[in-house]
Amino acid sequence: MIRPLLGTFVIEGNIVSSAYLTPEMLSQRLPHSTRHIREYLKGRIFIEGYHYVRTPGGRGLLFIWERVEELVNGDATTPVRIPLAPGGFANG
Repeated sequence: MIRPLLGTFVIEGNIVSSAYLTPEMLSQRLPHSTRHIREYLKGRIFIEGYHYVRTPGGRGLLFIWERVEELVNGDATTPVRIPLAPGGFANG
């Protein structure tokens, strides 16, 4: 069973090492609204699989706070982005 605990997640009594935040929780830490995070930052700044993951079922988002914090502080290494012929990028 997964249940949130102050930004971290507890899975069957063990605390997961990374802090996973919902867009609502992330908007409390960043100066952006939840809508701005979901519609603008998710597709342009944050990279799926690196900065955030989708919950099972694909509808919910969980942001990895350590990776977002690196990006905000400016000390993040940029992951490889491979351009695709029809447009967009593949994260490598």
